Amino acid sequence: MKQQCRPLNLLRHALLPLVLTALCPAAQSGSATSGTGNLPRNTPAVALNFAIQIDKYVFFRIGDGAWPTPGGTTSQVGFSLSPSIPAVPTTPTNGNNTAVNWSGTAPPFAVTASGNVLPVEVRSNGGQVSVFATVTTPLTSGSTTIPMNAVSATSSDANLPAPPIPASGTGTSVNVTGGGTGTVNSLVTIRTANWTFAYDNSVSRTAGNYSGQLSFTASVP
Repeated sequence: MKQQCRPLNLLRHALLPLVLTALCPAAQSGSATSGTGNLPRNTPAVALNFAIQIDKYVFFRIGDGAWPTPGGTTSQVGFSLSPSIPAVPTTPTNGNNTAVNWSGTAPPFAVTASGNVLPVEVRSNGGQVSVFATVTTPLTSGSTTIPMNAVSATSSDANLPAPPIPASGTGTSVNVTGGGTGTVNSLVTIRTANWTFAYDNSVSRTAGNYSGQLSFTASVP
């Protein structure tokens, strides 16, 4: 006599739960996933492990080299200080060995800046970003030196502040606010701003051509 598997008919009889197994062993697997009523239901479970590694990065630039291309040149900021002799009682004229009536008081110096507004960009997925400045080479003309903190920097965006410039060595750091356009949380940082550099001419300095260098560093934990 040929066996027939009719799980749909057997499932209708609540009084014969064992007939399904005795007559048609293969029907057990079918009832495990499509069983109805009070029949027992098997629930298989399979574990799957995932491993995802996201590397940490920091992109920081001042001047040229917008994301994602790093810059290849060092930006140059210049300041030219010119004395202004009072125009009274005699208006001075340009030239060497030119006489002028002058009270003898120290003239004010007008500062003319060039290349002193630089674009700045910070990108990182490493958490809190800190920025600090280090005097690489002091401002020197011959044997005379000007403290580097005669130069200051201000930012167009408080979320990407300019760090204080030290007289020498490494200065204190400032924190960049996390987040920004295109980020999903404060642990990812995308910030841009313009930093404007200025020279403090309130102190009289020895004449000369001074040159020096600053380096700025962005760091994450």
